[in-house]
Amino acid sequence: MSEKSNRRIRIKAHIRTKISGTAEKPRLTVFRSNTQIYAQIIDDVKGVTLAAASSLGSKEKITKTEQAAVVGKLIAKNALEAGVKEVVFDRNGYLYHGRVKQLADAAREGGLKF
Repeated sequence: MSEKSNRRIRIKAHIRTKISGTAEKPRLTVFRSNTQIYAQIIDDVKGVTLAAASSLGSKEKITKTEQAAVVGKLIAKNALEAGVKEVVFDRNGYLYHGRVKQLADAAREGGLKF
């Protein structure tokens, strides 16, 4: 593994010692690859994914940042349908900037509280 990915894994482990999702306040986690972005709402107590959204099926030609905003709105919609209104945000070791920030802002606009 590269030095950069090792750094992210170390940061991720440190964050996960502090952040955990419960049934009342599940964890919204973000994963970004070079081309896609994924979001999941997880209840860590039961080990269950309550809602998920990704940019995987989208055929439209938009920038990755715009893609993140679409996924943020979609995860908020899916979460509200699953009965989740409040979450804990897990940036998964990524900097809170760019696509991660865009997804979080769009999820807030969509009605999630964190």
